[in-house]
Amino acid sequence: MEPHEFWQEIHPAEVAVPPPYVNRFPAELPDGRILFLPIRKLGNTGNGIASLILNQAGFAVEAALADFLAAALDPLDLDVVVGMPTLGLSLARAVAERLGHARYIPLGTSRKFWYDDGLSVPLTSITSPESSKRLFVDPRMLPLLEGAKVCLIDDAISTGTSITAGLDLLQLAGCTPVAIGAAMLQTDRWIKPLKEDHGIAPETVHGVLRSPLLRATADGWVIARP
Repeated sequence: MEPHEFWQEIHPAEVAVPPPYVNRFPAELPDGRILFLPIRKLGNTGNGIASLILNQAGFAVEAALADFLAAALDPLDLDVVVGMPTLGLSLARAVAERLGHARYIPLGTSRKFWYDDGLSVPLTSITSPESSKRLFVDPRMLPLLEGAKVCLIDDAISTGTSITAGLDLLQLAGCTPVAIGAAMLQTDRWIKPLKEDHGIAPETVHGVLRSPLLRATADGWVIARP
């Protein structure tokens, strides 16, 4: 596949190939169909990950991911969906619409003049490790969080760094989400920090796709760990 062809089409289950993988990972949707993801090297570690950049996905792919995530979250009878910037915002909005909500709460990294610095936390991610951004919640949104059943949504959860920042910020706002959602759970490295630092049980984290940590070999990429 050419680089611009990724994330544009969902393929039937029979196109999946076993490892070693050459340049693409066959991520399986809940209905068995396949979305091919490009494999990115993690520096000089010899490891790699399958990547999903949601705002570059075809509209049909984005809609399917939102459909699956909304279906998984629907039994929870949520009051509010909160979206992580930047790539989690469109997914959170789409999921909220599918759940019948009239609105959602977008977190942001752009400080408006009426924001409260006390309602902000540092934010980094696996794709932007050198970033010095801060994550904010608009103080006007606080009444929507009070006593609400909340789900925090991001596009992907990998090491847990970004989603933990979202949890830290919601904690400042007096809110603990009942669930976390993502289009992709990237490896299992997020489980320990979420459980130990925030008491988030893995079963309350809902992902549409799952992708493992990969290891480079002479023949291609193989699975190093879940």
